[in-house]
Amino acid sequence: MSVKMNHEPESRALEVTMEGKLQAEDYETFVPVVEDLIKQYGSLDLLVNLHDFHGWTAGALWEDIKFDVKHFRDIGKLAIVGETKWEAGMAKFCKPFTTAEVRFFPREDLVAAREWIGVHATVN
Repeated sequence: MSVKMNHEPESRALEVTMEGKLQAEDYETFVPVVEDLIKQYGSLDLLVNLHDFHGWTAGALWEDIKFDVKHFRDIGKLAIVGETKWEAGMAKFCKPFTTAEVRFFPREDLVAAREWIGVHATVN
């Protein structure tokens, strides 16, 4: 799995691009960055850009559930950008697990998702 993050200084928006199959170890990189930004800004707007995404291992799914429970109220907006119908369904599925305003954007609307979240630069 490849996880890339983009955060602009002085912004409460974070873009995370995920490729492949998410492993539990990926949360060791992702979670500390998110938690530091939440401490700094109080809440966070998050764009999750799924590219050639193949889901989670069992360990990663458990880490995701723990993250969702811990940060139920810490995400203001959540944009999910994806390529498939099941990724679009993820936006509906995750709504009960967060107080965030959740929207799905198809891949061709990535720029609109970035504008909605407030991310202006591309992920490196």
